[in-house]
Amino acid sequence: MSTKHGPQSPSEMIVDVWSDVVCPWCFIGKRRLEKGIAKIKSAHPEIDVKVRHRAFQLQPDIEGVVPTKEHLATKYNIDTERVAAMQANVCSIADGEGLCYDLENTLSGNTMDAHRVLKWAESTGVAQELLEKMYSAYFEQSRPLFTHEDILAITDEVGLDHASVVAVLISDHYRDFVLQDQDIARQLGANGVPFFVIDMKYGISGAQPQEVFTQTLETALAEK
Repeated sequence: MSTKHGPQSPSEMIVDVWSDVVCPWCFIGKRRLEKGIAKIKSAHPEIDVKVRHRAFQLQPDIEGVVPTKEHLATKYNIDTERVAAMQANVCSIADGEGLCYDLENTLSGNTMDAHRVLKWAESTGVAQELLEKMYSAYFEQSRPLFTHEDILAITDEVGLDHASVVAVLISDHYRDFVLQDQDIARQLGANGVPFFVIDMKYGISGAQPQEVFTQTLETALAEK
């Protein structure tokens, strides 16, 4: 796998995280990973753990913007009451991770532009901060992430240069990076997200309990 990063130092661990900004389990998985990293670093403060966002679109072909309840009902061929029950379960699990989900009025749409801006943000060093902001806006505030205006509202709050983000959005830049990430995920056998890979050796599929992240990080650390 090619990256822009130089050789990895013995005290560095790299965690690649494939996710979609509208995937509720991805935000939950992010929290559990962070807790696992915090536990590892408390025991091994010399370890530098770097987390990299990898793009994965759950619905790459979706057009327009529709209420998420309707989208899920159609996708899974179930009624909206069943969708509401599913969402309530996810909200309960998110609450256990300190997240305050509000899925009642969320919308679904194409996330390519959001991912393109996240890939660009890597060069500014704030990709993880922007991803956190996008997750919180979407899942906790029911804010959409699909139009240029939606995305700019978020990047402005993070403090990213407005004109630079506009330049990315009105271009086709970073689209290849998004597609490349998705190709790598398929090569690694990932059919869904979240999907975590530590030092390109150890994979974790799904928002597993925090203990799984801690154990896998410990295993990767033991090899160093």
